[in-house]
Order: sequence, then structure tokens, then C-alpha cells
Amino acid sequence: MKGVGSMIFSCSQVKTHLQAQAASEIAVGHQYKHQGMFQALTEIGQKHGLVGLWRGALGGLPRVIIGSSTQLCTFSSTKDLLSQWEIFSPQSWKLALVAAMVSGIAVVLAMAPFDVACTRLYNQPTDAQGKGLMYRGILDALLQTARTEGIFGMYKGIGASYFRLGPHTILSLFFWDQLRSLYYTYTK
Repeated sequence: MKGVGSMIFSCSQVKTHLQAQAASEIAVGHQYKHQGMFQALTEIGQKHGLVGLWRGALGGLPRVIIGSSTQLCTFSSTKDLLSQWEIFSPQSWKLALVAAMVSGIAVVLAMAPFDVACTRLYNQPTDAQGKGLMYRGILDALLQTARTEGIFGMYKGIGASYFRLGPHTILSLFFWDQLRSLYYTYTK
């Protein structure tokens, strides 16, 4: 499993490097000159070793922790609240759908600052040892962004984040809830 985690974090780093590449006329931030995913993985591995493939990974951990906990808490809390208000019948699929939609919005709002910080950690220039030259870690990236760009700087790309995470959250929670209900219906 250790190798899989390494590959996931290094692929996030490579994805960020490749997405940030642009023509010099419109380039923003540090520019890596990768030719593709495999070339980037090889180059990072050769230049900075296994540690280089993990650069910025600690920034991803709070993102995942906050996202998962927000997703599950808001789904169950919203579903309980809607049940108390008797807006939908307790067994209605609409109850799960609305709760999943609320959860999707909450997840994006909670994760967006960490997405911005992760992107900056992954995409910062490095010294010869592979150490980032702009940020010391996730907290430093969050503080520098908030200090220089304000609160809205922490939510850059929130629309794109929602179009990725919103449907994923809605569909995952909705189908999980429906399958769980079917299970309990037929195992009683």
C-alpha cells in the first residue's frame, strides 16, 4: 500500500505541474518543462529521489481529512434535520438527494483553501535538494495566501472544484444511502 500512496501523491504533483505549464506569454507561477506524466515522474524521481515524489504530500492530508469528515457529517446532519422537519418522508429518496447536495456544497467550501495550498506546494520551485523555495509547509502556504490575497484568494477555482467534487459527493452519498436502505429492507 505504501507504493500506491506514493504514486497517488506524486501523480497529484505531476498533474499540477502539467496543468500549470503554459506559453511564456501567459505563464503564471513556476513553470516545469515536463513532456508528459511518465517523463515527469522519472525526472522528479531521478533528481530528488523518493522524497521528491512526496513533496507537498503533507498538504494533501488535511484536505482529505477535512473533506471526508465534512462530507459525512453534513450528509447525516442534514438528513436528520430534514427528517425532523418532515419535509420528505423518512424513506424518500429525495431526503438522501437533498442531504447529498448540501454535503457537496459544504465539502467544496471546506476543502477549497487546502486545494489552493496544495497546488502552491506542489508547484513551487525547488532547490537542488528538492526543498520548496516559497512555502515551508501547508500552514505557511495558507497564511501567505490569506495575507497577500485575502479570504477570496483561498477560494480560487471554487467553481471548478464544485464541478468535480459536487457530483462525486452527491452521487456517492445518494447511491450509498439507497443501497444501504435496500440492504436493510431485505435483511430484516
